[in-house]
Amino acid sequence: MKLSHAIIEKNVLLLAVLSLITVSIGGLVQIVPLFTIETTIERVEGMRPYTPLELAGRNIYIREGCYTCHSQQVRTFRDEVERYGHYSLAAESMYDHPFQWGSKRTGPDLARVGGKYSNDWHVAHMINPRALVPESIMPGYPFLARKALRFDDMGAHLKANRAVGVPYTDEQIEQAVLDVRLQAGALPDGDTEALLARYPKAVLGDFDGDPNFVSEMDALVAYLQVLGTLVDFSNLNPEDLKQ
Repeated sequence: MKLSHAIIEKNVLLLAVLSLITVSIGGLVQIVPLFTIETTIERVEGMRPYTPLELAGRNIYIREGCYTCHSQQVRTFRDEVERYGHYSLAAESMYDHPFQWGSKRTGPDLARVGGKYSNDWHVAHMINPRALVPESIMPGYPFLARKALRFDDMGAHLKANRAVGVPYTDEQIEQAVLDVRLQAGALPDGDTEALLARYPKAVLGDFDGDPNFVSEMDALVAYLQVLGTLVDFSNLNPEDLKQ
């Protein structure tokens, strides 16, 4: 036995491979059972997949590295609940690939930022953060308002999300490109009621101030404005989460 250990300890490559196998087995033992437990994700009303515009905004949020300074997880500590609102539920991230939970905060947590500020505030903040928050060290993102959003392939994007479990319907996939224009205010005479039927509580509007141009700023603000708004916590009974 001692001889076997000596062989492993003297061979760096063998030690690394065996360590990787051991860690992988331990990780699987912890993670795999969670997929068989029905109550891993609470049952809450209101959650829905992202609209195509919100989903595009989320991609931009990840692309620009916003998650490195802003977590989206209100923990169960009293000071966090008093500052940000109800603690985060797993169900709120059930359609996120990948989810944005974490504890690293250079800036405030954004799990409940939806509806807290106006669209104009978000646009101004993204263009020049210090114009609204003088002590901010966040870089500005003025180019987002000038960069056209690419959304001609949003139907395929929704299909890809459906393949990993997001319940987009055939209608939502077929209307994806149209829904981007509708939500961004680029179709003033469009059927916004149909959009809201597909995606309740979606925030509609010309976010960047230019109704003839769908920008990346439109998408990012649409995403920020939906965060934390889908679940009605005032009517949420903690006991319901255990069912």
